[in-house]
Amino acid sequence: MPSHDETSPVAPRAGSVGRPAPTRSRPTGGGGGQRPRPPAGGRARTTASRAGAPPRTAAGRGSGRPPGGKGPARPSGKPKGKGARSKKQRRKRRLKIAAGVMAGLLVLLGVFVGVVYASTEVPSPDSITNAQTTVIYYSDGQTEMARLGDENRTNVSLDQIAEPARNAVLAAENRSFYSDPGISFTGIVRAAWNNVTGGSTQGGSTITQQYVKNAILQNTEQTFSRKFQELFLSIKLDNNYSKDQILENYLNTIYYGRGAYGIESAANTYFGVPAAQLTAQQGAVLAVLIRSPSRYDPEVSPEDAVDRWERVLDAMVEEGWLTAEERAASTYPQVLPKAGSSLGIPSGPEGLIVQQVKKELVERYRYSDQQVDAGGLRITTTISKGHQDTAVATVNDVMQGEPENLREALVAVDPRTGGVLAYYGGATGTDFDFAQAQRQPGSSMKPYVLAAALDQGISVEARRDGSSPQEFPDRPGQEVVNSGGASCPACTLEEAITRSLNTTFYGLAYEVGPEKVREFALAATGMPEEWTIGGEPKKTLTSAEGLTGSSIGIGEYEMRPISQAVGFATFASGGIYRPAHFIVSVADSEGRVLLTNEGEPGEQVIRPEVANDVTYALKRVASWSDRPLDGGREVASKTGTQGLDRENNSDAWMVGYTPSISTAVWIGTEKREPIRDYRGRIIYGSMLPGQIWQQFMNAVLFNTPEEDLPDEPQIEGDTGEGVPAPAPDPEPTQTTTSSSTPSRTSTSQAPAPVDNDGDGVYSDVDPDDNDPNVPNAPRPVDNDGDGVYSDVDPDDNDPNVPNSQQPGSPELPGNPGGGGGGRPGDGGG
Repeated sequence: MPSHDETSPVAPRAGSVGRPAPTRSRPTGGGGGQRPRPPAGGRARTTASRAGAPPRTAAGRGSGRPPGGKGPARPSGKPKGKGARSKKQRRKRRLKIAAGVMAGLLVLLGVFVGVVYASTEVPSPDSITNAQTTVIYYSDGQTEMARLGDENRTNVSLDQIAEPARNAVLAAENRSFYSDPGISFTGIVRAAWNNVTGGSTQGGSTITQQYVKNAILQNTEQTFSRKFQELFLSIKLDNNYSKDQILENYLNTIYYGRGAYGIESAANTYFGVPAAQLTAQQGAVLAVLIRSPSRYDPEVSPEDAVDRWERVLDAMVEEGWLTAEERAASTYPQVLPKAGSSLGIPSGPEGLIVQQVKKELVERYRYSDQQVDAGGLRITTTISKGHQDTAVATVNDVMQGEPENLREALVAVDPRTGGVLAYYGGATGTDFDFAQAQRQPGSSMKPYVLAAALDQGISVEARRDGSSPQEFPDRPGQEVVNSGGASCPACTLEEAITRSLNTTFYGLAYEVGPEKVREFALAATGMPEEWTIGGEPKKTLTSAEGLTGSSIGIGEYEMRPISQAVGFATFASGGIYRPAHFIVSVADSEGRVLLTNEGEPGEQVIRPEVANDVTYALKRVASWSDRPLDGGREVASKTGTQGLDRENNSDAWMVGYTPSISTAVWIGTEKREPIRDYRGRIIYGSMLPGQIWQQFMNAVLFNTPEEDLPDEPQIEGDTGEGVPAPAPDPEPTQTTTSSSTPSRTSTSQAPAPVDNDGDGVYSDVDPDDNDPNVPNAPRPVDNDGDGVYSDVDPDDNDPNVPNSQQPGSPELPGNPGGGGGGRPGDGGG
């Protein structure tokens, strides 16, 4: 019997055909009717098989042909061949391998999580240091400038905290605190996504996570490793301690601003009551502060504080912790004024540096107030101890005996890095910072006007009309005048900026376009497009109406001393702007470095040839203003004086640089008042500001290599509205008289007085000009303000009477490079 019949579903072997139908053969011989015996060792074959006859079929079944045996063979309906079956098996095999790998990874991940969780130790609340001292160092990384984190803390139990205050905190920070597992899964996913995409890192943390981050880790780094630590600690803390214990420790740990750590101290600091007596409304004020004490302090930002306070109360209503009637009757509670807690900020000038360091950490590096004040940080600043000591000593020395209403600022910046080397914004570290004051720069604005002109192909050798007074099309009926009556109808721009001619630079700003000047000033200084003046937003370098006119050329619009130091540093670095910064590095209490800033590469905001020519044009200003540096050291500088009215000035500046340091000095008052020295003289840029600048620069550059400044301009020609060079003056003729003393004519001038010993008294009235300790004769006085001294003025009380042509002192109104004045808003030299 065959192994299978004709109807078997098993597919035939490859290349076989259907079995042929058996046929009877005619018997031969003695075989009778029996079938012949198959040969040994094989299966019998039929005659039909041997003859190649077609197999027997039943209606074509079992045959590859259609009924009738005609036509081509049909495809078999049986399973696919061996090649197709192998492809499917390979796919299944790959899927099984992938599934196995994934399962293995999940097992490994589970083991890893288990091991990490088991090995994570949660410190007991009693052992956690609630606040660590943050130390701020000078640039050497060793000399301490300040220690922050003077504690104001009283720990209380949870039942000593009013329930409405607790609910306010929960409403503000974590409504689901009592039901969540200690972590926010949506917050973790959002934080992970933002970490990858560079989005915002704010929000999403539970109270448990905040407690872990602030009290245990004391680390706000937005890294996966830190997030994993926070995750495991939060889960384990939630498993090991009750919710009440966690909330109690959190409320005793959190920083509320004004030096208050914990809710008990905060209740006393802001309301003068213990935490047990806090109302829902008072609790909401404190709850708002948790997010950002510096931003939501009602004394600092009342609108922001009230807005968030209202949202906290709304959330309390939604959670059933406050009734709608109570919410409707709620008013913002009275908050006590700031008591002046220093938090370790130095009371002297360095305190203002510490304030800037804290601001940089919060605004640039996104640290929280608690991390800065109580995070145990080790902060190295850019401030050089030697430079800072020199700045303070110089200001104190020069200003000794001067009127009490005068205020000073000095900022020195390294043009190569943007690091602030010295910073003086006032004598008191917790008062107003005058290095950040928005004041009119006067003629110290003129280098930006020159840069805009150079960029348009107007060289420093181009000539412009500097005669005085002048009227301009955008200022009808209002004359622009030069300081001290100086006039030059055809000065080069180099000469005009050295002599600080207002008419030249007002006209030049009008010619190149005030907005173009504004663009250059913003690019060089890094000032924002808009800032706040008097609590109101205002477009930078514009009038009260938000417009930029040609008055920008003579310094009518406000700038900050630190901005001027940075702007001139941009010229010093060949047109590369680098933002000012105070922080070199930050490490934690164990010395692990959290961030570094060695200075940015900077951005080329002004073409190098333009910066070169601005520096070239400013090289003679210091000598012209009688403020050269020791040893003839090359320096580029500019004085600036802002006129208050026809007789008085309100602001005086001296700004200058070498390739390694840019220093800006400002003197003014808290309000725009007349500035006069102790002798009653009007103060100009080359006077007290110039003296501070010169003394500071000489001291910090002493024994340092001299640095060359450009010897020639790179931009030639004049694409603007130039004027021809003046005709040369005729040779003077000598006149003789019978007297041995030369006679004085109406065009002759007496020699300019000189102050050799630096005691502020000229040699022509100083009996011992080389010894400042010898009593001096009285200083000459100019009573009528015409720029001529009384000792050579035949009618000093009448400026209309012709006077002898005594040249003005570098510190009095007759000097071309020494000061401004003129009409209000006209700027100055």
